[in-house]
Amino acid sequence: MTRIHIPVPLTVGASLDLPDDAARHVAQVLRMKIGEPLTLFNGDSGEYAATITATGRRDVSVSVDRFEPVDRESRLDITLAQCVSKGERMDYTVQKAVELGVTRILPLLSERSVVKLDAERWDKKLEHWRGIAVSACEQSGRTRLPEVLPVQKLEAWLASSDQALRLVLAPTESVSLRSLPAATKIALLIGPEGGLSDNEIAAARRAGCVGIGLGPRVLRTETAGVAALAALQLLWGDLG
Repeated sequence: MTRIHIPVPLTVGASLDLPDDAARHVAQVLRMKIGEPLTLFNGDSGEYAATITATGRRDVSVSVDRFEPVDRESRLDITLAQCVSKGERMDYTVQKAVELGVTRILPLLSERSVVKLDAERWDKKLEHWRGIAVSACEQSGRTRLPEVLPVQKLEAWLASSDQALRLVLAPTESVSLRSLPAATKIALLIGPEGGLSDNEIAAARRAGCVGIGLGPRVLRTETAGVAALAALQLLWGDLG
């Protein structure tokens, strides 16, 4: 079933036009016709069954038929604090993190970050990542849209305070996730392509981060976060 995120209130019996991007995808890519079913969601802890009532080259109208109170969200509240990587690597990380149930993604800039952009281009990057998150929610069946927060510097995030179990992934660490007490609110820090510097790892520890390892091999930045998220879901979340 085709799923579409609609960032507006939805009510059973209503008729509405799909947003431009969604309409183009339904009409031009999927070539769906009048009478075919769709599933809509807007983050209200459920889904809405809908039917296409009209199509054009750039617009699609639907009727909202019924509400399904489903919830496919993880019981874990996870923030992925991911140092920005180049191009498709960051895209992959965002996509897979959403599929694995992350609650929010915080892009960070660190000493070894290789992506350097001005404010306008960072805004465009942010919108691009948010679009990837929407698509990943539609594909994976999620019923809430995770946040993709504005980019900030690593030191600013470390100086902030929250009640989460803060973890930093480092190749030199031997502490395993299995050895830690279970937690439901977690912040996971992942370095960029060149990894976090020794000074940054030390600063993370001073900020309350627990250093963890994921085995004897060094993982690429786009693999590390995904592997750690899968492990967290297996140990304490919805894969356990």
